Amino acid sequence: MFKRIDHVEITTSDLDKCINFYSDVFGFKLKERMKPKSPELEEIAFLTLNDTMLELVKMKGIVPVPSCAQVGFRSMAIEVDDMDKAVEYLKTKGVAVTWGPVNIGTSKRAEIKDWEGLTVELRQW
Repeated sequence: MFKRIDHVEITTSDLDKCINFYSDVFGFKLKERMKPKSPELEEIAFLTLNDTMLELVKMKGIVPVPSCAQVGFRSMAIEVDDMDKAVEYLKTKGVAVTWGPVNIGTSKRAEIKDWEGLTVELRQW
C-alpha cells in the first residue's frame, strides 16, 4: 500500500537561489519548473538526486521559519559515503558545518544550513 517517501517540499523566498544551492552543493538536477495557476503559489521546481526528489516552492507572502524549537519537521537528511570527504567538499563550496560530525551508534552525523538557514543533516551509515 505505502511505498516510500515521494519527495520533500521546501518553501523558499528565492527559487533561483534555492535551485542553485541544491544543484551546486549536492548535485541535484532540475527536472521541472512551472508557474501553477494558484492564488498561493508563485512558482515550483522539482529537483532530483538519484531517487530523491525535492519540491521547491516559492509562495506568495512567505515568511521566515522561526529559529526556536517547535513541533514539526526539523531537517532533511542526505546520506553520504564518507563524512570526512563530504565535510571537506562542503568547505570548498563555502558551506560551514554547524554541528558535528559526531558518531551516533554505528553512524556519523553532521548538520549544515542551506542558503536560507534551513537545517540539512548529513548521515554516514
